[in-house]
Amino acid sequence: MKAFYSNGKLLLTGEYFVLEGAKALAVPTTCGQDLMVEPINEPQLIWNSFTNEGKCWLEAIFDLPKLRLASATFESGKDGGNDKLAENLAKILKEAQKLNPSFLKSATGFLVKTNLTFPNNWGLGTSSTLLNNIANWAKINPYELLEKTFGGSGYDIACAQNNTPILYAKNEFEPIIEKVNFNPSFKENLFFVYLNKKQNSREGIQRFNELKGNLTSEINQISNLTQEFVACNNLKDFEKLLIEHEQIVSKTIQIKTVQELLFSDYFGQTKSLGAWGGDFILATGNTDTTNYFNEKGFHTVIPYKELIL
Repeated sequence: MKAFYSNGKLLLTGEYFVLEGAKALAVPTTCGQDLMVEPINEPQLIWNSFTNEGKCWLEAIFDLPKLRLASATFESGKDGGNDKLAENLAKILKEAQKLNPSFLKSATGFLVKTNLTFPNNWGLGTSSTLLNNIANWAKINPYELLEKTFGGSGYDIACAQNNTPILYAKNEFEPIIEKVNFNPSFKENLFFVYLNKKQNSREGIQRFNELKGNLTSEINQISNLTQEFVACNNLKDFEKLLIEHEQIVSKTIQIKTVQELLFSDYFGQTKSLGAWGGDFILATGNTDTTNYFNEKGFHTVIPYKELIL
């Protein structure tokens, strides 16, 4: 049996702008997804994906070597679209075959099981961890596979492969990745709050692309802020950086900050992460933080040190 594992991810700085080459601070999470491969005699790929609670949310059978979808069952979701899960999986596997023609071309088959260690609606990288695991299995470049499937900046792939915070910059060929010692002395004052809905990052990116103009100045500002985030050792200064970052993104995508929209009475500072409008936010705070967000209806409040590697 072969086993692969990839970390989940969060982007602390550079959302949207990372697509344009800005330097971003990204952090791998303590949770992720594994992929286990067991050979079988039948010329089929039998695929089972499980949630963090052990529930099978996708089962698909493909005939090999052409990867023809023979059958698929899936957990029905509120958002619809789950019927495309098997087709999306087939697309990833076929693109992996193009990058490595010997992949899945044996006379026998495989039983594959994937296991998430976080809820799949949290937006921590269900797709990126899967993509990186498949790339490792197929012995191909995960960034090439990403480009041919979902697209994006690739920071999530970098987090999947690294066990420390990183500075990430998209590049034409290979991304520029620098491991950093982001270990703020005030991390006991940092929390991640789930906003109770998974944000469609493609919709957010589309809005960004429609509204962006010449971003040279903003890209430089975001890159500089990222460096300041890493170097910051004072909570009050860190909160000022959060506000400045939020204002730049807000102005560019013409959406109010999450603090303005939802938490104007909060005693700390909040920052959206990733595509604005869902997933997690970063919040500075104290022992009263959890109660504040719970009273607002947000019950997933995770201390920084529990979620970040």
